[in-house]
Amino acid sequence: MKKILIATGGGDCPGLNAVIRAITKAAKRSKEWEVWGSIEAFNGILKYPPEIVKLTRKKTAGIHVRGGTILKTTNKGNPLAYPVQQEDGSWTTIDRSDELIDNIRKLGIDAVINIGGDGSQRISQALFEKGLPIIGVPKTIDNDLSATDLTFGFSTAVQIATDAFDKLVSTAESHHRVMILEVMGRDAGWIALHTAIAGGAEVCLIPEIPFHIDKIMEKILKRYHKGRGFANIVIAEGAKPAGGEVIGEKAHDIGDPHVKLGGVGNFLRWKLEENNCPAQVRTTILGHVQRGGTPIAFDRILATGMGVKAFEMARDGQFGQMVTFRNNNIESVPITEAISQYKYLDPNHYLIKTARSVGISFGD
Repeated sequence: MKKILIATGGGDCPGLNAVIRAITKAAKRSKEWEVWGSIEAFNGILKYPPEIVKLTRKKTAGIHVRGGTILKTTNKGNPLAYPVQQEDGSWTTIDRSDELIDNIRKLGIDAVINIGGDGSQRISQALFEKGLPIIGVPKTIDNDLSATDLTFGFSTAVQIATDAFDKLVSTAESHHRVMILEVMGRDAGWIALHTAIAGGAEVCLIPEIPFHIDKIMEKILKRYHKGRGFANIVIAEGAKPAGGEVIGEKAHDIGDPHVKLGGVGNFLRWKLEENNCPAQVRTTILGHVQRGGTPIAFDRILATGMGVKAFEMARDGQFGQMVTFRNNNIESVPITEAISQYKYLDPNHYLIKTARSVGISFGD
């Protein structure tokens, strides 16, 4: 019996469990493969003894409707730069990738499926170049992974954000307020843009288009007459003012290289108040609410299709490849293509043009 090992790395995401379930069910039907899962990405393989679990139909039954991942996840387990504490108490990183590959081989694993975003797939490519038979499955709520039209989890995040925005519209109108909704989007504004169009925002601020406070004020003032009116703003956490920097701080968690973003919504509120905004301004920061909970039907379907495709690629030995969703088809591309460039929003993207045509301001 051949063995597949699944790892889920990076942030959690609605739809991860649906991928795990699909791989397991497809493998079971083949009668030639069994599936194992590594706990907390590749950390499970690097532990002694290894922390892995056999995935059966019973263990994965019904998990496609659950958020998160039954295998747990981490963004602090890069085997190429693994955090270790030294004798003096300080921390450094070491390369444990050869140890990882050796452990996988000792376990008799024939194929590895790594489910994750840009960072995880860069790890996949590095391990593939070292000889590991690995396949990537794209996962990110930010929809910022190149070579695929959509990633599972994104549509659920947009739905959650839009539901929140709809609720803010009614309270903004009732109190004649300006309501700011801060959503995720470190370097790309896909969630913010989709939410703004779906919710009917007056202003949408994204990382790709630096904003000017005076332009936002101009848009707000057009919404008010004799002190009455309201306005709703969607802002991505990575948005920044023209000539300014993103709002955030370096992570304090050992092994986490990311800058912790958050606070740009409040920054915008302060700036609007400084510029004598005619209304009360309130901020709502969704944060991790966007990446939790039950995946919507579309993401369950997409994740299931990607899981089945990943198994087929493992069965057929298509290593060094990543599953992709293009032109309504599930295909595969070299991982190198998927990580060759970041998927920013092009200022000429049709959805940005759509937003401008219905009166949404980008603060520029």
